[in-house]
Parts: sequence; C-alpha cells; structure tokens
Amino acid sequence: MMPTEQSLESLTVTINQEIHVEAPIDVTFAALLEQLGPGNETPDGKSLNMKIEPWPGGRWYRDLGNNNGHFWANVQAIKRPSLLEFSGPLFASFPMVSNVQYRLSEVNGGTLIAFRHSALGFIPDEVKAGMDKGWAGMHEGIRKLAEAAARK
Repeated sequence: MMPTEQSLESLTVTINQEIHVEAPIDVTFAALLEQLGPGNETPDGKSLNMKIEPWPGGRWYRDLGNNNGHFWANVQAIKRPSLLEFSGPLFASFPMVSNVQYRLSEVNGGTLIAFRHSALGFIPDEVKAGMDKGWAGMHEGIRKLAEAAARK
C-alpha cells in the first residue's frame, strides 16, 4: 500500500460567522445555551436531545437515553455572558478534534456573536461541504430565540 500525503489544508476546517441579534447580551447568552442544548433540533423539527453542562469541563453531548449517546465536547471556557468555548470531536464519527468559540459583545441595538469553528482531522469532503450551512441554521435558531425572549 502506498502512503498518501495530505496537506495541512486538507486536514483543517475554519468557519467564521457573525450573528447580529436584536436582544441584550444576557438574553442572547441564555438563548445560546438553550439552542445548543435542549432546543437543538434537526431541520425538520425533531429534538436532538442535546445537553450542556455550562461550567468549565462540563460536557456537551447527545443523550439517547439508557446511558446511550454521543459525546460532542467539553466546555473549555465559559465567561457569562461574553464567552462560551468548546473542545472535542463534535458530531464526528471519524478522527477529528474541534475548537468552537462563541464571543458575544454588546453593540448598538443588541448583541454581536462572533463564532469560530476550527477543526483538525480526517474530515470527508461531503461533511466539510455541509458544516457552514449547519452552523448557520443553528445560529439562526439562537437569533430567533433571543429576539423572541427580548420582546416578552
């Protein structure tokens, strides 16, 4: 078998997104935890049964019941309401490690979320192709949830 060389570029993914939310920073941070955790759904509205333990070292995982599930990451850093950072394999069932950062800041009219996902590993091209869209959908859910809460 011939060894296959891979470039660093083929082994990495970096996604940056900015989400503008018309809600106060504390409301937006609460919506972030809700959307990434129990509010996380498939595009057709089915719950993913996600859990977040929002403290340093806490787990972010999918709970399938009866001690079954899928580990996504550990909380690497949390500083309410301005930072939430994870480190782990996320959704991958292949060798990959990720760092996910949510940095929130107050801006005129609400909150700006600066999102960054950096990943390293053997990530299939079809997975890479869908990652940006997947995160964007999740972030739209955060925005909608926070803005609805701010209107109450």
